[in-house]
Order: sequence, then C-alpha cells, then structure tokens
Amino acid sequence: MKLEFIGEGPALVIEGRERLLVVADLHFGIEADLAAHGLHFKSHSTERLARLLATIDAAGPDRLILLGDFKHSIPSLTRQEFAELPAILDAIRSRIPFSVFPGNHDIGIERFLRDGELEPKDGAVIDGTGYLHGHMYPAPALAGHLIVCGHHHPMACLHDDVGCSLQAPAYIRAEIDTAALGLPEPEEGGYTSRVLFMPAFNEIAGYDILKIARDPFSPLSRCMRTGDAEIILADGTYIGPLSVLEHDDSG
Repeated sequence: MKLEFIGEGPALVIEGRERLLVVADLHFGIEADLAAHGLHFKSHSTERLARLLATIDAAGPDRLILLGDFKHSIPSLTRQEFAELPAILDAIRSRIPFSVFPGNHDIGIERFLRDGELEPKDGAVIDGTGYLHGHMYPAPALAGHLIVCGHHHPMACLHDDVGCSLQAPAYIRAEIDTAALGLPEPEEGGYTSRVLFMPAFNEIAGYDILKIARDPFSPLSRCMRTGDAEIILADGTYIGPLSVLEHDDSG
C-alpha cells in the first residue's frame, strides 16, 4: 500500500490494486446552517467543488472515496442542499466513480445517490483498507486493517514561547484498542489495527487535536492509544508524537 498526501485538498491517495482518492467532510450547505445562527456568508459550494475537481484531476485516481458529511444540515435537508447537491454530484460523476460512506450529517443524501454509490454506515474494506465516516462503531470486517475515517476535523495547533505559531489541518495516526472497540483481537503475529483520522476538506472546519485526544467524542477517538498517536500535516510533513502539540500555559 502506498500513501500520498495532497495538502491542497486536504486529500489522501491510497494505492494498492486500485488508486483511490480519499476525501472527508466537505459539508456542502454549511452556509445555510451558519445563517440560521446569525452568521451570513455567501455559498462557497462552487469554489469547494472546483477545488475537489482540481484535486481529482491532479491525482488521477480510479475511484473517489467520500468519507461522509458530504452535506451539512441535520436533521433534514435545506433549500440550499436541495438546490446544489444534484449538480454537485453530477459534476463529480462526470469525472470519476465514487463511493459515499455516510456520516451523521448525511441524512437524506440517499435520494441524490445512484445504485452502488452508498456504502454501509459502519464501514467496509476496499482494496485492503477500511473506510467509514467515524461516528459509529466500525464493522468487525475492518479489524486488522488500517481504518481511515473522517468526522473529527483534526487541526494541529503548534505553539512557541510567544503563542500559537501554526494552525493547520492534520492527520492523527494511532493504534486502537480493539478489545474496547469490540473488534476481534489480532492473531499472534497479525496486523495491529490502526486508525488514520483525516482532516476536513471543508475550508472552515477544524478542531484542535489535543481536544480530540482529551475529550473524545466517537468510538474510534475514545479507543485510540494516545501514547502511540502521531501527527502528520495535510501535505505529509511528519510532526511527531501527540506530545509535540502540548504546551505550558502556566507561564
């Protein structure tokens, strides 16, 4: 298996027998929800779609894996989503086949998808790698594989003596406690299950990695071994262990 990090996405290419482009958390329609809370922005769906299509063209994949929260509104669809989603999905179909692993924000998305485009909520293994959105317990079939998920929107916040010097989308890679997660334990000499939390493709979605570690909000984040966790920036730059992000607030 070969991994390629695309910082301009953020996106990830995983290549085995197939060349798969993986993207998480696009949150099309987020502007309508922000407006409902008093924050008014014009829709950036056109720009976000253009960035996605450019990423597809640059990566040259065989298939696109969408790791959920493709749309934003819950518990229903908004006028913005009704108006925008059909054309957005058709534009992607014109470029490449895709699979959607639905997230907690994807209520109602099935009405816009065609046969074969919707994957199980608890994930599936494709070409030796496990995929799911990340808000649910993974299916037992994902045990013993690298599990790639979205949902968490990890953002690395690096500090110096003055203050925060960098905030950037990042990946968290860690072993998982398979017993706590309810997955089968690996056989002796077998592959230990690991998780790779993907940053959000949506340009305004981000959540401090230390908060994810200290106050986990999903089965996978609760069961990751934080002492083993490593941080990788969206462009593939290796930052180091989770402790690199910790700083002393007492001074």
